[in-house]
Amino acid sequence: MENIVLTIHLILALCLIGVVLLQRSEGGGLGMGGGGGTMSARGAATALGKMTWGLAAAFICTSIWLTVIAAQNTSDSSVLDRLGVQGAPVQEGDQSPSVPELGGDLLPPTAVPDATLPPRAE
Repeated sequence: MENIVLTIHLILALCLIGVVLLQRSEGGGLGMGGGGGTMSARGAATALGKMTWGLAAAFICTSIWLTVIAAQNTSDSSVLDRLGVQGAPVQEGDQSPSVPELGGDLLPPTAVPDATLPPRAE
């Protein structure tokens, strides 16, 4: 269900961006466009304006819906609570097989043989 709502949310966001970019700049924002004409001070409610309001309302509704779904999917335990999970107990004298001994394969070789060096171009 969350994927469906998220897909609808993304489509609404893209449509809202497109509708806003299609509108004329009546207020002269960024110094572009031009109002003029016989427009009243209140402005006309165009189809694009109504569509913008509808898409914005649907976008807000899907945002709230996604928040509710995410809140329902959260678990009651914290990530830090899950870090405290203990493995099988280790007996005295037993070495854990996943931890290598110190001085084993962790250190680099002390001397590099000549066979592993790249050839010189002299």
